[in-house]
Amino acid sequence: MFIERSEYHQKLLEFKDKHLIKIVTGVRRCGKSTLLELFQEELVNQGILSSQIQSINLEDPVYRDLLNWEKLYDHINARLTPDKMNYIFIDEIQNVRDFQKAADGLFIKKNVDLYLTGSNSKMQSGEWATLLSGRYIEIHMLPLSFREFAGTYKKPAGIDSIFTDYLVYSSFPQMLQFMQYDATATELRLLSRHYLEGIYNTIVLKDVMESKKIKEAGRLERLVQFIASAIGSEISIKRISDTMTSDGAKILPLTVESYLDALRDSFILYRADRYDVKGKKLLKTLNKYYLVDIGLRRLILGDKPADSGHILENIVYLELLRRGCKVYIGKVGEKEVDFVTESINGTEYFQVAHTVRGEDTLARELSPLYAINDHNPKFLLTRDYDPATSHKGIKQLNVLEWLLGQ
Repeated sequence: MFIERSEYHQKLLEFKDKHLIKIVTGVRRCGKSTLLELFQEELVNQGILSSQIQSINLEDPVYRDLLNWEKLYDHINARLTPDKMNYIFIDEIQNVRDFQKAADGLFIKKNVDLYLTGSNSKMQSGEWATLLSGRYIEIHMLPLSFREFAGTYKKPAGIDSIFTDYLVYSSFPQMLQFMQYDATATELRLLSRHYLEGIYNTIVLKDVMESKKIKEAGRLERLVQFIASAIGSEISIKRISDTMTSDGAKILPLTVESYLDALRDSFILYRADRYDVKGKKLLKTLNKYYLVDIGLRRLILGDKPADSGHILENIVYLELLRRGCKVYIGKVGEKEVDFVTESINGTEYFQVAHTVRGEDTLARELSPLYAINDHNPKFLLTRDYDPATSHKGIKQLNVLEWLLGQ
């Protein structure tokens, strides 16, 4: 089952034939390969000949001889159609050492439109960024948004039930295909667990361990468990080190930082830095971390009780990224705003809470927003089904309707 990821597809169409390398990044299994397959179908429908299209998945053993950049370049170059535009698609390009040399060699050709995918943000650092500065555009993919998930959901169900499945079974596209089967909830949970275990093991126990040359997985997995249990909470590198060490998994702060960098490079983990709203500057301590998928959190921690507010916060954080925002944690004096965003819409502020039905809870959630003295838009997102209302200019919205774009 192909799921049309229209926003990403439209971006590819916008940059088609532009002299820029198109780099699609994102966590494994979020749909990068499928996106490019659908785009290739679009090219054929536009009249592009199949001989003008080359598609190489570097995780397919068929292409095992192309993991050298020179061989990759020669293979593609020998198959180019002269005097016509050639559309080159290379999946998981980071598997090729010095891949930037092959990419640069193809980029300088006038009849090549180049599309790459990668599951590691390191592919855009160092020599790569210097070599192709200003000559590439990144399209960063995430697993399915709630709107994409609900729009493809086939079973008759209310929006709250669909959202529960979104949290329980995960937002990875493959899970929607599993849900088309006539399976019980128990069978779906088992399918979800096996599928997510495959993703987790590939990323954490293969990619991250290989990148950091980790020989024993124990401390890395304990770190992942710590972060998964603390999403939406302010944490420091030293606190992680101290806590894990006191629990018997001795780990130095520098090692914690190195592991966290690798987890972020693999796009399984995202960090939100703190921003001083009044001082208008980034702060260096007490960041927050969010997982790329809440289903992975359930896999990592089991069915332990979860803070519903922090789970919701994680979902909103990812949605803000999808909407093209730079996202920070806001500090206003001694108060905290869940998210400060910068985008083409300017600055906006968001508070996220599961419910604000109690007067004290409502006052607590509104207080940080009231403390901000500018006139930028401010929002309070909750699961409450109350009529949309405003508190001195702060818009209170149902978060599921907001996620659906309503």
